[in-house]
Amino acid sequence: MVLTTIADGVLDVAQGIYDTGADLLGEPTIRLGVTGLARSGKTVFITSLVANLLDRGRMPHLLAASEGRIHAAYLQPQPDDTVPRFDYEAHMGALTGQPPRWPDSTRAVSELRVSLRVKPNGLLAGLQGPRTIHLDIIDYPGEWLLDLALMEQSYDDWSAATLARLETRDVGADYRAAADAADGAARLDEVDAKALASAFTAYLHAARGAGFYDCTPGRFLLPGDLEGSPVLTFAPLPPGDAPRRSLRREMARRYEAYKSQVVRPFFRDHFSRIDRQVVLVDALGAIHSGPAAVEDMRAAMADILGAFRPGRNAFLTQLFRGKRVERILFAATKADHLHHSQHARLTGIMEALTREARDRARFAGAQTQALALAALRATTEDTMTHEGAPLDVVRGTLLETGKQAAFYPGALPDDPSQILSPAKAGADKWLDEDYQIMRFAPAPLTLRPGDGPPHMRMDRAAEFLIGDRL
Repeated sequence: MVLTTIADGVLDVAQGIYDTGADLLGEPTIRLGVTGLARSGKTVFITSLVANLLDRGRMPHLLAASEGRIHAAYLQPQPDDTVPRFDYEAHMGALTGQPPRWPDSTRAVSELRVSLRVKPNGLLAGLQGPRTIHLDIIDYPGEWLLDLALMEQSYDDWSAATLARLETRDVGADYRAAADAADGAARLDEVDAKALASAFTAYLHAARGAGFYDCTPGRFLLPGDLEGSPVLTFAPLPPGDAPRRSLRREMARRYEAYKSQVVRPFFRDHFSRIDRQVVLVDALGAIHSGPAAVEDMRAAMADILGAFRPGRNAFLTQLFRGKRVERILFAATKADHLHHSQHARLTGIMEALTREARDRARFAGAQTQALALAALRATTEDTMTHEGAPLDVVRGTLLETGKQAAFYPGALPDDPSQILSPAKAGADKWLDEDYQIMRFAPAPLTLRPGDGPPHMRMDRAAEFLIGDRL
């Protein structure tokens, strides 16, 4: 373990020297990580961001675009030859098809490079021609990001914390019974190990379906080519003896293998090289699921920030400590499911949910922001009369039925503590409100030349994330 840590440190220094030299001697690169937990809309966010950088007619708050300093934007092959390309064309085709449909969700790491020809601003702008700035967008599942917290936990610590969560979740009853019935000190039987791992995986899927976010290990949910391998055939067990060749001893060994062979390479090869980060959150979905889901999401946001290495990327810092995440945007997605009159309340809830994470990042020198946005606007706004009073609603096409519907999800509170306090107190349901949610299909797109897809605040997100480098 010590040698591995030292080796990773040496690799960090080497990568820092390489990246810093490339920025100084060549064309500067911004590495933007995009992640989020299930149903947060990562694929749509990246597709919309790229489309609106290529055609910037809807990006007035991206200053380099509104000032006319971005002369051109184009797609190039990504620099990492072993990382799959983000399939922008296929995803854009899904959104612009007849009928349009939502693209497939993120299931593995992918990457895309957008190159921008930008005229500098400032006192010396007239003496310099346009320069090329590369934006490398790295898409990865948020479930994998939560796994980074496992690096600091032993198998016994992880088992204890996981089983404690199971006690508070109805969907965990079946696995808890299976774990209690298992004899961890008995000799390893591969059939029993697979049965336990399968039951634990079923619990993780059920927990995510119930609106919970802390569902680690993340590769159990998105196994890819690791499915069925020993590194994904372990599960938490209650404390007890662990003699040689016992079930518990082998579970602990496979847990450590998961950390060293799955989690650590992800951190080293992808995560540690990111210098800007977006964390997408389906806050409305969590609120709809109830107080327990909101509290679970708040804790997950704190864990996610704990995985980052926030700070400023000063010259010597990059050389000797590796990349730091300079800017982190926490974005509440699907803002188009609310009338704009409630967007400030959603932003306030997002700021309160991420307060702990943002304070920690700011202390380390990073800049953070919370924002409510919609990467692709799927609704229109309207005002109806309900019981003699005006009611602000949104209209859209329901995903399940294809029918047009007007929707009012409920009034979010002006004071975010009315959401967070019941969540922290362990309330079973909201006292005064019943928050609803609808699943809307994407609206048909008719794009004028020079316009990207309609959105809400994607230009503000881009300005915060990359505007200072343009």
